[in-house]
Amino acid sequence: MSEKKNHTAIAGGLLLVVILWGGNNVGTKWLVAAWPPIWTGCTRFLAAGIILLAVLRFTRLLGEFQPLPTGMWPQLWFRGGFSLAAYIVPFCVALHFIPASHVALYLGASPIWALVAEERPRLSLASFRRYAAALLALAGVLVLFWPALRTGKSSLVGEFCGLLASLVWAVYNWQARFLSQKIPGVEVAAHSMWMSGVWLLPFGLIELHGHGLVLDAPHLEVQSLCVLFGGVVPYALWNSALRHWRASEVLLFNNFIPLTTTLWAYFALKEPITPTFCAAMGLIVVGVLIGQMDWSKIFRLPESF
Repeated sequence: MSEKKNHTAIAGGLLLVVILWGGNNVGTKWLVAAWPPIWTGCTRFLAAGIILLAVLRFTRLLGEFQPLPTGMWPQLWFRGGFSLAAYIVPFCVALHFIPASHVALYLGASPIWALVAEERPRLSLASFRRYAAALLALAGVLVLFWPALRTGKSSLVGEFCGLLASLVWAVYNWQARFLSQKIPGVEVAAHSMWMSGVWLLPFGLIELHGHGLVLDAPHLEVQSLCVLFGGVVPYALWNSALRHWRASEVLLFNNFIPLTTTLWAYFALKEPITPTFCAAMGLIVVGVLIGQMDWSKIFRLPESF
């Protein structure tokens, strides 16, 4: 496969991912209204990781299976599993308190955190646009936070968890890219998911003991769909992309997740599209575009001041 075709295939896979994750966000929003958030996230990742690992081990659908080098296990537990566990907790808690579209918009700001982390400030046009983009994204975050700050309602917890999920999601992507340079990205996804489920299982059981669980067909069906189409398929594609592209480049596709989530939420949950959301989305989208586009080449400007 040529390099151009390879990039096209990666981009197409990532577009499918953001569509699936939009539906997953809405499904999770519906689930955590009745299910404990940590239990919801840990059981989903535990099941998705085991399924993906079984596909890798017993079939050749995703390539030839190769045993992991011994030295990779600690790195997978802490870089992959722990960072993914640290992400799914604030993500599910945020969905419990605030609209799914708001949570997705926080995740849409993740490319900015990745861009800033990949390069320290310096006297250049590239550095200036990265930090200008970060300021715009932060302005968008403040717009989302403002109603909760003004009213003082409990949604402030949800907004904070949404922002935290955005930051930790960027951290997971850095770690997954590092691991994907050593083993296939699909294996990174599989092990990171089941390991994150193991990390969170004790907390999920404690949460379940105090909260209880609604076990009926609709909740089990939605959770099963989220396992397959919110876990197994998209994480395999996402981590495979991280093997070939930088974290900030892959995270650029996060910019589409607020749109797909908003559409899913509007039609499935009847969530309204508010002016606050539109203003925040505009700021974050512009921030991401400024941070990702190479303005020095577009306007033929010098790279350094």
